[in-house]
Amino acid sequence: MNKLSALAGIAIALMLGASACSSDKNTTTSTEAQSPSPAAEMSTAGAGMASPMADSGKDTMMNGAMEGRFGGPVYNGAPNLAATSSLVAAGGGPGNFSIAKALTSMVGADLTNKEIAKLQKQYGKERVGTFVKTFNFAVEDSLKIATKAGVKLPPPALKGKALAAALVKAGVASDGTFQTEYLLDKAVSHKIHVQVMNDIDKAPGLGKKADLDYHTISNQAHYDLAQALGMKDVKLAPLHYTTPRDVCGEAPFCGCLASRWLKIRSWYRRRWRARI
Repeated sequence: MNKLSALAGIAIALMLGASACSSDKNTTTSTEAQSPSPAAEMSTAGAGMASPMADSGKDTMMNGAMEGRFGGPVYNGAPNLAATSSLVAAGGGPGNFSIAKALTSMVGADLTNKEIAKLQKQYGKERVGTFVKTFNFAVEDSLKIATKAGVKLPPPALKGKALAAALVKAGVASDGTFQTEYLLDKAVSHKIHVQVMNDIDKAPGLGKKADLDYHTISNQAHYDLAQALGMKDVKLAPLHYTTPRDVCGEAPFCGCLASRWLKIRSWYRRRWRARI
Protein backbone atom coordinates (compact mmCIF):
# COMPACT_ATOMS: atom_id res chain seq x y z
CA MET A 1 0.00 0.00 0.00
CA ASN A 2 2.91 2.38 0.75
CA LYS A 3 4.24 1.80 -2.74
CA LEU A 4 0.84 2.48 -4.24
CA SER A 5 0.53 5.67 -2.20
CA ALA A 6 3.96 6.75 -3.38
CA LEU A 7 2.99 6.11 -6.97
CA ALA A 8 -0.22 8.06 -6.50
CA GLY A 9 1.82 10.94 -5.11
CA ILE A 10 4.10 10.75 -8.14
CA ALA A 11 0.98 10.96 -10.33
CA ILE A 12 0.00 14.28 -8.81
CA ALA A 13 3.55 15.59 -9.16
CA LEU A 14 3.55 14.55 -12.81
CA MET A 15 0.22 16.27 -13.35
CA LEU A 16 1.50 19.54 -11.88
CA GLY A 17 4.61 19.37 -14.03
CA ALA A 18 3.00 17.94 -17.14
CA SER A 19 5.83 18.92 -19.45
CA ALA A 20 8.26 16.86 -17.39
CA CYS A 21 6.52 13.60 -18.33
CA SER A 22 8.00 11.58 -21.20
CA SER A 23 6.46 8.80 -23.26
CA ASP A 24 8.60 5.93 -21.90
CA LYS A 25 8.09 3.96 -25.13
CA ASN A 26 10.74 1.32 -24.38
CA THR A 27 9.00 -0.05 -21.27
CA THR A 28 5.34 0.46 -22.09
CA THR A 29 3.20 -2.68 -21.71
CA SER A 30 0.06 -3.43 -23.73
CA THR A 31 -2.06 -2.30 -20.77
CA GLU A 32 -0.21 1.02 -20.55
CA ALA A 33 -0.58 1.63 -24.25
CA GLN A 34 -4.36 1.60 -23.89
CA SER A 35 -4.39 4.06 -20.98
CA PRO A 36 -3.68 7.80 -21.10
CA SER A 37 -0.68 9.00 -19.15
CA PRO A 38 -0.93 11.55 -16.34
CA ALA A 39 0.67 14.05 -18.73
CA ALA A 40 -2.17 13.49 -21.19
CA GLU A 41 -4.69 13.98 -18.39
CA MET A 42 -3.05 17.26 -17.46
CA SER A 43 -2.96 18.49 -21.03
CA THR A 44 -6.75 18.21 -21.24
CA ALA A 45 -7.38 19.42 -17.70
CA GLY A 46 -5.40 22.64 -17.81
CA ALA A 47 -5.40 25.11 -14.97
CA GLY A 48 -9.15 24.68 -14.47
CA MET A 49 -8.71 21.49 -12.44
CA ALA A 50 -8.12 23.36 -9.23
CA SER A 51 -10.26 26.42 -9.88
CA PRO A 52 -13.68 24.95 -8.90
CA MET A 53 -12.31 24.21 -5.42
CA ALA A 54 -11.61 27.88 -4.72
CA ASP A 55 -14.01 30.38 -3.16
CA SER A 56 -13.28 33.77 -4.68
CA GLY A 57 -15.39 35.46 -2.00
CA LYS A 58 -16.94 37.79 -4.57
CA ASP A 59 -18.28 37.99 -8.12
CA THR A 60 -15.59 37.96 -10.79
CA MET A 61 -15.38 38.95 -14.44
CA MET A 62 -14.88 35.87 -16.65
CA ASN A 63 -14.66 36.18 -20.44
CA GLY A 64 -16.47 39.48 -20.42
CA ALA A 65 -19.33 38.34 -18.14
CA MET A 66 -19.85 38.42 -14.40
CA GLU A 67 -19.59 35.05 -12.69
CA GLY A 68 -20.83 34.23 -9.19
CA ARG A 69 -18.64 33.45 -6.22
CA PHE A 70 -19.09 29.69 -6.60
CA GLY A 71 -19.39 29.57 -10.39
CA GLY A 72 -22.10 30.19 -12.96
CA PRO A 73 -23.34 33.44 -14.50
CA VAL A 74 -24.75 36.26 -12.41
CA TYR A 75 -28.45 36.97 -12.98
CA ASN A 76 -29.52 40.55 -12.27
CA GLY A 77 -33.11 40.34 -13.52
CA ALA A 78 -36.33 40.15 -11.53
CA PRO A 79 -36.67 37.07 -9.27
CA ASN A 80 -39.15 34.30 -9.99
CA LEU A 81 -41.15 34.77 -6.79
CA ALA A 82 -43.88 32.33 -7.89
CA ALA A 83 -41.40 29.44 -7.90
CA THR A 84 -39.87 30.63 -4.63
CA SER A 85 -43.28 30.83 -2.98
CA SER A 86 -44.13 27.33 -4.20
CA LEU A 87 -40.86 25.90 -2.85
CA VAL A 88 -41.38 27.53 0.55
CA ALA A 89 -44.92 26.16 0.74
CA ALA A 90 -43.74 22.67 -0.24
CA GLY A 91 -41.16 22.79 2.54
CA GLY A 92 -43.57 23.73 5.33
CA GLY A 93 -43.85 27.49 5.01
CA PRO A 94 -41.93 30.41 6.56
CA GLY A 95 -40.47 29.55 9.97
CA ASN A 96 -40.85 25.81 9.36
CA PHE A 97 -39.05 25.23 6.09
CA SER A 98 -37.37 21.86 5.50
CA ILE A 99 -35.65 20.99 2.21
CA ALA A 100 -36.19 17.29 2.95
CA LYS A 101 -39.92 17.92 3.28
CA ALA A 102 -39.95 20.03 0.12
CA LEU A 103 -38.14 17.36 -1.88
CA THR A 104 -40.48 14.67 -0.57
CA SER A 105 -43.45 16.82 -1.56
CA MET A 106 -42.05 17.27 -5.07
CA VAL A 107 -40.80 13.79 -5.99
CA GLY A 108 -41.94 11.43 -3.22
CA ALA A 109 -40.32 9.78 -0.22
CA ASP A 110 -38.70 6.91 -2.14
CA LEU A 111 -36.69 9.09 -4.51
CA THR A 112 -35.86 11.53 -1.70
CA ASN A 113 -34.47 8.77 0.52
CA LYS A 114 -32.45 7.30 -2.36
CA GLU A 115 -30.96 10.69 -3.18
CA ILE A 116 -30.02 11.40 0.44
CA ALA A 117 -28.37 7.98 0.67
CA LYS A 118 -26.46 8.67 -2.56
CA LEU A 119 -25.26 12.05 -1.35
CA GLN A 120 -24.20 10.59 2.00
CA LYS A 121 -22.13 7.96 0.20
CA GLN A 122 -20.64 10.64 -2.02
CA TYR A 123 -19.89 13.32 0.57
CA GLY A 124 -20.36 11.70 3.99
CA LYS A 125 -23.25 11.94 6.45
CA GLU A 126 -21.84 14.89 8.36
CA ARG A 127 -21.42 17.11 5.32
CA VAL A 128 -24.83 16.20 3.93
CA GLY A 129 -26.33 17.01 7.33
CA THR A 130 -24.65 20.41 7.23
CA PHE A 131 -25.86 20.90 3.66
CA VAL A 132 -29.47 20.32 4.75
CA LYS A 133 -29.02 22.66 7.72
CA THR A 134 -27.47 25.35 5.49
CA PHE A 135 -30.18 24.98 2.84
CA ASN A 136 -32.89 25.47 5.46
CA PHE A 137 -31.04 28.46 6.91
CA ALA A 138 -30.63 30.02 3.44
CA VAL A 139 -34.35 29.82 2.70
CA GLU A 140 -35.39 31.24 6.08
CA ASP A 141 -32.77 33.99 5.90
CA SER A 142 -33.87 34.92 2.38
CA LEU A 143 -37.46 35.24 3.57
CA LYS A 144 -36.45 37.47 6.49
CA ILE A 145 -34.40 39.76 4.24
CA ALA A 146 -37.12 39.91 1.59
CA THR A 147 -39.82 40.66 4.18
CA LYS A 148 -37.71 43.41 5.70
CA ALA A 149 -37.29 44.90 2.21
CA GLY A 150 -41.04 44.89 1.70
CA VAL A 151 -41.12 42.01 -0.78
CA LYS A 152 -44.34 39.96 -0.68
CA LEU A 153 -44.48 36.44 -2.05
CA PRO A 154 -47.39 35.57 -4.35
CA PRO A 155 -49.58 32.52 -3.61
CA PRO A 156 -47.95 29.17 -4.50
CA ALA A 157 -48.64 28.26 -8.12
CA LEU A 158 -46.65 25.05 -8.60
CA LYS A 159 -46.30 21.74 -6.84
CA GLY A 160 -45.00 18.22 -7.30
CA LYS A 161 -42.76 17.36 -10.24
CA ALA A 162 -43.84 20.51 -12.08
CA LEU A 163 -42.26 22.56 -9.29
CA ALA A 164 -39.13 20.40 -9.28
CA ALA A 165 -38.72 20.83 -13.04
CA ALA A 166 -39.28 24.59 -12.80
CA LEU A 167 -36.54 24.92 -10.15
CA VAL A 168 -34.07 22.93 -12.23
CA LYS A 169 -34.85 24.97 -15.36
CA ALA A 170 -34.39 28.20 -13.41
CA GLY A 171 -30.86 27.14 -12.50
CA VAL A 172 -29.74 26.04 -15.97
CA ALA A 173 -27.34 28.52 -17.57
CA SER A 174 -27.06 29.16 -21.30
CA ASP A 175 -24.47 26.39 -21.70
CA GLY A 176 -26.91 23.82 -20.29
CA THR A 177 -25.16 23.51 -16.92
CA PHE A 178 -27.13 23.68 -13.68
CA GLN A 179 -25.58 26.27 -11.35
CA THR A 180 -26.84 26.80 -7.81
CA GLU A 181 -25.67 30.43 -7.92
CA TYR A 182 -27.83 31.07 -10.98
CA LEU A 183 -30.88 29.43 -9.37
CA LEU A 184 -30.56 31.45 -6.17
CA ASP A 185 -30.21 34.70 -8.12
CA LYS A 186 -33.45 33.89 -9.91
CA ALA A 187 -35.21 32.73 -6.77
CA VAL A 188 -34.55 35.73 -4.54
CA SER A 189 -32.49 38.24 -6.62
CA HIS A 190 -28.71 38.48 -6.81
CA LYS A 191 -28.53 41.11 -4.07
CA ILE A 192 -30.41 39.01 -1.51
CA HIS A 193 -28.52 35.88 -2.57
CA VAL A 194 -25.17 37.58 -1.85
CA GLN A 195 -26.43 38.80 1.53
CA VAL A 196 -27.55 35.28 2.44
CA MET A 197 -24.13 33.87 1.55
CA ASN A 198 -22.51 36.47 3.79
CA ASP A 199 -24.91 35.52 6.58
CA ILE A 200 -24.06 31.82 6.16
CA ASP A 201 -20.37 32.66 6.44
CA LYS A 202 -20.97 34.38 9.78
CA ALA A 203 -23.64 32.07 11.21
CA PRO A 204 -22.67 29.99 14.28
CA GLY A 205 -22.34 26.33 13.34
CA LEU A 206 -22.09 27.13 9.63
CA GLY A 207 -19.37 29.33 8.12
CA LYS A 208 -17.53 29.47 4.79
CA LYS A 209 -16.93 25.72 4.60
CA ALA A 210 -20.66 25.10 5.02
CA ASP A 211 -21.36 27.72 2.33
CA LEU A 212 -19.00 25.97 -0.08
CA ASP A 213 -20.51 22.57 0.65
CA TYR A 214 -24.01 24.01 0.28
CA HIS A 215 -23.28 25.10 -3.29
CA THR A 216 -21.22 21.99 -4.06
CA ILE A 217 -23.79 19.43 -2.92
CA SER A 218 -26.69 21.49 -4.24
CA ASN A 219 -25.15 21.40 -7.72
CA GLN A 220 -24.97 17.60 -7.54
CA ALA A 221 -28.43 17.19 -5.99
CA HIS A 222 -30.16 19.35 -8.59
CA TYR A 223 -28.32 17.56 -11.39
CA ASP A 224 -29.50 14.24 -9.94
CA LEU A 225 -33.02 15.65 -9.75
CA ALA A 226 -32.85 16.69 -13.39
CA GLN A 227 -31.81 13.19 -14.44
CA ALA A 228 -34.62 11.64 -12.37
CA LEU A 229 -37.10 13.95 -14.10
CA GLY A 230 -35.85 12.92 -17.54
CA MET A 231 -34.05 16.21 -18.18
CA LYS A 232 -31.04 14.44 -19.67
CA ASP A 233 -29.63 17.52 -21.41
CA VAL A 234 -28.83 19.23 -18.10
CA LYS A 235 -25.09 19.24 -17.41
CA LEU A 236 -23.32 18.83 -14.08
CA ALA A 237 -21.44 21.89 -12.79
CA PRO A 238 -17.67 21.57 -12.26
CA LEU A 239 -18.23 22.45 -8.61
CA HIS A 240 -19.62 19.14 -7.31
CA TYR A 241 -16.60 18.14 -5.23
CA THR A 242 -14.30 19.98 -2.82
CA THR A 243 -11.39 17.58 -2.31
CA PRO A 244 -9.84 14.73 -4.33
CA ARG A 245 -11.17 12.35 -1.65
CA ASP A 246 -14.75 13.11 -2.59
CA VAL A 247 -16.38 10.33 -4.57
CA CYS A 248 -17.56 11.38 -8.00
CA GLY A 249 -20.71 9.41 -8.70
CA GLU A 250 -20.78 10.10 -12.44
CA ALA A 251 -19.72 7.06 -14.45
CA PRO A 252 -17.30 6.42 -15.93
CA PHE A 253 -15.63 9.80 -15.38
CA CYS A 254 -17.21 13.22 -15.59
CA GLY A 255 -13.94 15.14 -15.88
CA CYS A 256 -13.81 16.69 -12.39
CA LEU A 257 -10.71 16.57 -10.20
CA ALA A 258 -12.09 13.73 -8.10
CA SER A 259 -12.79 11.52 -11.09
CA ARG A 260 -9.45 12.36 -12.72
CA TRP A 261 -7.68 11.46 -9.51
CA LEU A 262 -9.40 8.06 -9.49
CA LYS A 263 -8.57 7.53 -13.14
CA ILE A 264 -4.89 8.34 -12.67
CA ARG A 265 -4.65 6.19 -9.55
CA SER A 266 -6.20 3.33 -11.50
CA TRP A 267 -3.68 3.88 -14.32
CA TYR A 268 -0.75 3.62 -11.92
CA ARG A 269 -2.15 0.55 -10.23
CA ARG A 270 -2.48 -1.23 -13.58
CA ARG A 271 1.06 -0.21 -14.48
CA TRP A 272 2.40 -1.45 -11.15
CA ARG A 273 0.62 -4.81 -11.40
CA ALA A 274 1.85 -5.33 -14.96
CA ARG A 275 5.44 -5.11 -13.75
CA ILE A 276 5.24 -7.46 -10.78
